[in-house]
Amino acid sequence: MIRMSAIAATLAACLATTSLSTLPAMAQTAPATEQEREAFGAAVRAYLMEHPEVIFEAVGEYERRQEAQQAEMDLALVEINADDIFDDGHSWIGGNPEGDITLVEFMDYRCGYCRRAQPAVSELIASDGNIRLIVKEFPILGPQSEIMSRFAVAVQQVGGDEPYAEIHEALMSWEGDVTPEDLRAMAEDLGLDATEIMAAMNGDDVTRILQANHALAERLRITGTPTFVMGAEGGATELLRGYLPLDAMQASVAELRG
Repeated sequence: MIRMSAIAATLAACLATTSLSTLPAMAQTAPATEQEREAFGAAVRAYLMEHPEVIFEAVGEYERRQEAQQAEMDLALVEINADDIFDDGHSWIGGNPEGDITLVEFMDYRCGYCRRAQPAVSELIASDGNIRLIVKEFPILGPQSEIMSRFAVAVQQVGGDEPYAEIHEALMSWEGDVTPEDLRAMAEDLGLDATEIMAAMNGDDVTRILQANHALAERLRITGTPTFVMGAEGGATELLRGYLPLDAMQASVAELRG
């Protein structure tokens, strides 16, 4: 743990340098001497040692400004990439296709936080009734993630949206590694041609979709899962990085609706 005196000394030095550097321009006086700088630094340090809460207030304000700056940047990134986020032509769409709010999730089947968020996403869609859900297959956690996403996309291409929804739910709760035999069995249970799906998994179409999702994530500076993007009919958007509980999702939806 960093000692409070070290934090205070560092902050005091920064304040001394910053504050004194502005004095000549503000007061049109001669540059401060080394002795004056040392005296000012000592005074600032002494104040901070007597009032350490100021340090935490300053850190809190700094973090608030950083978060505001990040949120502003995220909004700009979403606006620039809106078509690929909300209407890419290949991602699965669930919920209410005509909903006034669109919820986009970048997910990985091996991601523990994605699995933890899945019940909240399902409950939000079911309880609200007016949310359009888009799933972006974004495998980033190794070969098994890639295999699962390729299989899910292939199921959608061969069987359509309903089989994809069932496979998506199954893979989100799958325990352990998935084998080719497991995938064939899942496809056959849905009445699909397992051979066709297994072939499509490694086809160019599936590769292009996953590459497009990765490229979009890179443009949005998404490096982890889950990541959510919400958009309202009126144009308001929000990019939410990381796991969200149900109440946080509902709060964001309410805020976007105004």
